[in-house]
Amino acid sequence: MSTISPTKKAYLLLQDGTMMQGTSIGANGTAGGELCFNTGMTGYQEVFTDPSYTGQVLIMNTNYIGNYGVRSTDVESDKVTINAIICKNTTNRYSRPMADGDLGAYLLANNVVAISDIDTRALVAHVRTKGAMNCIVSTELDQVSSLQAALQKVPDMSGLDLSSMVSTKEAYTVGEAQDTLRIAVLDFGVKRHILTSLAERGAYLKVFPAHTSMQEMEAFQPHGYFISNGPGDPGAMDYAVATVKEIIATHKPLFGICLGHQLLARANDIPTFKMHHGHRGLNHPVKNLLTGKSEITTQNHGFGIDPEVTKQKNNLTISHINLNDHSIEGIKMLDRPAFSVQYHPESTPGPHDSRYLFDDFIAMIKNNH
Repeated sequence: MSTISPTKKAYLLLQDGTMMQGTSIGANGTAGGELCFNTGMTGYQEVFTDPSYTGQVLIMNTNYIGNYGVRSTDVESDKVTINAIICKNTTNRYSRPMADGDLGAYLLANNVVAISDIDTRALVAHVRTKGAMNCIVSTELDQVSSLQAALQKVPDMSGLDLSSMVSTKEAYTVGEAQDTLRIAVLDFGVKRHILTSLAERGAYLKVFPAHTSMQEMEAFQPHGYFISNGPGDPGAMDYAVATVKEIIATHKPLFGICLGHQLLARANDIPTFKMHHGHRGLNHPVKNLLTGKSEITTQNHGFGIDPEVTKQKNNLTISHINLNDHSIEGIKMLDRPAFSVQYHPESTPGPHDSRYLFDDFIAMIKNNH
């Protein structure tokens, strides 16, 4: 991989024809995907390695990234999962003594195409107005026609099952085998800290590939099931919905996060829909309707569940709502020990307000065991 000059130009073209010029801060190349933005001021490395961002080009809305470097432990998967990065300012000078290196070297080592010197707040305002759309970032192409040709090859997010691509290929375990609580994790792109959050509460986990049969998971003799987060369109995952229905039929406790929330909804015949521009960041206010308390949450999703159909269901209740747009952020079944939330209670990065949900799940398993 060639070294990138700090003055090398890079270009950004949006699906609606908007074009911007900036500076390359990553690898040479061309990369495209669905344009989305994250409002967090910290946690850029955890965000870059979140499997739920697979297939997307990420705008970092904060003014600066790179100021505290990178660290090998600050990751949520084995690799950078986003297709490209857009930011305003970056620095390779970092203040954190425990950092392993600088952001620029990290982007090069992971072959990430990235562009800086973009007015990200103006770009975010544009996306909030126009909605999610595909884009292309390139250090190689500088003509509109060639960028448009590359952009036409980028698939639309609707209808894509990306979780099958990022799921583990082989089952593996997390935690201590002597722990008395066993949880089967159906992996559609699970973040590492979700697994840690369950294991540190005394659970022994076995993480299964996305297409695992119910028979194979039951052979682990789990006391509960966890349905993970992940990328792509839940409407394209009928195989996963069928599995979740089988899990519900066992009457064993079930907890779903993000995509897992959408799959639990679909298993209850609630359709999902593509949101205008999604929710991504560390600062989204959510109200727990069961307790009356509010919490600041970490979020990363571009799909939601149908509110009107959900309200008509007699076998479940809406447990959480987003206080910004009143979209549904959580559901709880009334006739089964199953619940889910749209946001990320493991909060890496983000506030710790919602970590009680892991405690609730463990308590549910113990009460059912």
